[in-house]
Amino acid sequence: MSTAVRLSKAETRILEQYWRLGVASVREILDSLAEEERVAYTTVQTLVYRLEQKGALRRVKKIGNAQLFEAALDRQTFRRGLLRELLQMFGGSPQLLVSNLLETGALTLKDLKALQEAAGPKDKRKGGHGG
Repeated sequence: MSTAVRLSKAETRILEQYWRLGVASVREILDSLAEEERVAYTTVQTLVYRLEQKGALRRVKKIGNAQLFEAALDRQTFRRGLLRELLQMFGGSPQLLVSNLLETGALTLKDLKALQEAAGPKDKRKGGHGG
């Protein structure tokens, strides 16, 4: 059973706006989109309702005719689900995923070195000899 919520690119973009704004109406979300991302009000409304059905958003309250929503899914949980799915595509092998990222240039050896250094202190503690 997968806990990952599958979202389209457009749905993810709307959810990102909720993470940024907190509680907001469809109109506020539409207004928060960059000029080149502007779509019809009804399009944003449809995306918001879809996100609610998928459990990514929840209704908070109603003011006049406007429904206010907030993210029901936090960014960290969403990213973890995406990472799990991505790893599954590589047979659950982090090495295969990383080698693919290196091949495509999405990840550089410099990036890997920085990650290794960030994780480094744990390994040094195990040895027990300072220097």
